[in-house]
Amino acid sequence: MCLCIPSCVIEVRPDTQTALVETMGVVKEVSTHLIAEPVHVGEHLLIHVGFAISKIDQEEARKSLETYQKLMDEIDPEQAWIG
Repeated sequence: MCLCIPSCVIEVRPDTQTALVETMGVVKEVSTHLIAEPVHVGEHLLIHVGFAISKIDQEEARKSLETYQKLMDEIDPEQAWIG
């Protein structure tokens, strides 16, 4: 199962079609090649394997992150396997 995680744009790098995004305290660079319209600081993007695949509004991002956090809180680290 794959999850797209909402991330907030904190820096846009138009020369390389990338952006720095923040997700739950983690900052990373992602490609914006798949987003047709310009990306702006403060917008929320859905990220999948290092690519921004769509824009979402702030409320949708908040709800999605809350759900994601609930899932993370319920995972038993002893029984979780990521691979």
